[in-house]
Amino acid sequence: VSVLKGPREEIVYVPCIYRNTGRKKPDFLATVDVNPKSPHYCQVIHRLPMPNLGDELHHSGWNTCSSCFGDATKKRNRLILPSLISSRIYVVDVGTDLRAPRLFKVVNSEDVFWKCNLGYPHTSHCLGSGEIMISTLGDPAGSGKGGFILLDGETFEIKGNWEKGDKVPPMGYDFWYQPRHNVLISTEWGIPKCLGYGFDPNDLKKGRYGRRLNVWDWTTHTYVQAIDVGEDAAPLEIRFLHNPAAAEGYVGCTISSAIHRFYKTEKGDWAAEKVIQVPSKKVEGWLLPDMPGFITDILISLDDRFLYFSNWLHGDIRQYDISNTRKPKLVGQVFVGGSITKGGPVTVCRDEELQSQPDPFFIQGKRVPGGPQMIQLSLDGKRLYVTTSLYSAWDRQFYPDLIRDGSVMLQLDVDTERGGLTVNQSFLVDFGQEPDGPCLAHEIRYPGGDCTSDIWV
Repeated sequence: VSVLKGPREEIVYVPCIYRNTGRKKPDFLATVDVNPKSPHYCQVIHRLPMPNLGDELHHSGWNTCSSCFGDATKKRNRLILPSLISSRIYVVDVGTDLRAPRLFKVVNSEDVFWKCNLGYPHTSHCLGSGEIMISTLGDPAGSGKGGFILLDGETFEIKGNWEKGDKVPPMGYDFWYQPRHNVLISTEWGIPKCLGYGFDPNDLKKGRYGRRLNVWDWTTHTYVQAIDVGEDAAPLEIRFLHNPAAAEGYVGCTISSAIHRFYKTEKGDWAAEKVIQVPSKKVEGWLLPDMPGFITDILISLDDRFLYFSNWLHGDIRQYDISNTRKPKLVGQVFVGGSITKGGPVTVCRDEELQSQPDPFFIQGKRVPGGPQMIQLSLDGKRLYVTTSLYSAWDRQFYPDLIRDGSVMLQLDVDTERGGLTVNQSFLVDFGQEPDGPCLAHEIRYPGGDCTSDIWV
């Protein structure tokens, strides 16, 4: 797949969260102007509030993916917004007015619970069948369960579960599929009722955080294999290479702060190998004596040349050259916040990577709270967008300033020749300045599709 020659992004959609902030407001979908020629550059130009409180909007996906299936009649005119905590699923009309989305349909949580025996929906992807598939973290009671909801692509009614057979994984989170290899692979975060209130170190070593990549047979919808990536690894975001012939990709493990490459073996099953390990830092003045990087989001450039990920606790974003997929090479790194900055409450006692603690990150006179979290890359690979909120219950715990000041969106300029990342100092979207008070901005989506929503088949 060559790099998409799509138009430069002019607006992006970002879910913004008020749950756990103490502000009794519904979450909303923000439309942000990212066109440098626009008088509204770096401003929220539209807000679509949800009709309920406490949803915890999180990730989003498209109703269709014309790039995947070559069907010109399919329009990317509905954005699917599952609510991680309330289990409602919102369908948003972005086709009528790209810059001013409107609510199209609400799928009630009762439907999710009763029709699928699932809850805590996370990732949505469109399928070639015209349906929409959404992964879940658990069952309605908040126990772990890795299943999938199917929505009709026209009516957006729940059709039932995608998975068949008696076997289901103990947990769920993200997924990616590749029909050419007859496979879907899903990941595991943790048991919803445990992580719902925050990160409790007492939950570690008790099987409450995920450790497996779960392999499904794409044709029969059955669960066929588990790949163990380590106790309490918490494998989150999973990405195949974009080239549909490639039978490999990467997954970011949060708590273990490792990147594993997964691949199809000669036998035809799947395996994983660790290819990057971010060393923990020995610290004082923090929750634990060892601070993991906390890899929370990863993505692969559309030409499959670079891998990017964020270390939400350490505060850096990294770029790796993956020309040799088994030996990623670090070519870019920049610190934009994090928990180990100079003058803060945390003292780093031993660090295998840095000579000194990074400086606090300021942009346009504002000290940025939190750490780099969700990332999205422009189609040409030259601009990396970053937001700083992970999930409201964990934000509140790890970065209380984020609740007080709101999150931000930043943009990094990427050297696509040799590798390298630099902060674009003229770009700042400050969600601390929202009319209803500071909020937590999460995933970034482009109207035309992007690196993390499109699956080529």
